[in-house]
Amino acid sequence: MGVLESVNIAVAAPNPHKTAGRTGIDKRAQPGLVAVRDPGPKGTGLGSGLVGDVIGDTENHGGTDQAVYAVAREVLDEWEGRLERLLPDGSFGENLTTRGIDVDGALIGERWRVGDAVELVVTSPRIPCVTFRHHIDRPGWLKTFTADVRPGAYLAVAAPGGIRAGDEIRVLHRPGHGVTVAQLFRALTTEKHRLPGLVERLGGDAVAELVQTVAAEAGRAQPAPQGRP
Repeated sequence: MGVLESVNIAVAAPNPHKTAGRTGIDKRAQPGLVAVRDPGPKGTGLGSGLVGDVIGDTENHGGTDQAVYAVAREVLDEWEGRLERLLPDGSFGENLTTRGIDVDGALIGERWRVGDAVELVVTSPRIPCVTFRHHIDRPGWLKTFTADVRPGAYLAVAAPGGIRAGDEIRVLHRPGHGVTVAQLFRALTTEKHRLPGLVERLGGDAVAELVQTVAAEAGRAQPAPQGRP
């Protein structure tokens, strides 16, 4: 069982690096209850799964399968040492900063309950983009981040409600296929020869379609070497 360290909402800003014109990658921890809902289809829906949040590039981000993005506080703590800078909750553009739950070791399709009512389903790893590169402002950041293989996880909203910092995160269900967020991330980036086998293990047309979409997004990311820097 884990805990929700913070719920983070965007401070929208201009984005000169994409044609979308603005970005919501700069996210700040919220003091109270935040409503969570299914935002609907990517591109035509509400964007983020958190009410009040902003998705700038709605063509490539947000929507039902990327409604919420989670990163472990333990990962941010380690990056603080490696980057030699403070990384407040929300620094990676995550909506949920967690503690005590292995986000990158979560299984695709794993179901979480956050607080009393909200249920989230792990859908895919985060694929780093040009906006993230400029947000962190570190030479070679996309390659460094990709090689670390701790991308954080996107989640869909299975049951709406309200969440706040301090809520418990409980794993309700773990599928039997054994495919983790980190494994799928490797297959989408540095070890693409593994992707067909993972898709077969995941099974299901809907999952295959989602993975194909994420793979297309991964194709736009900067290639990275294997192994941690």
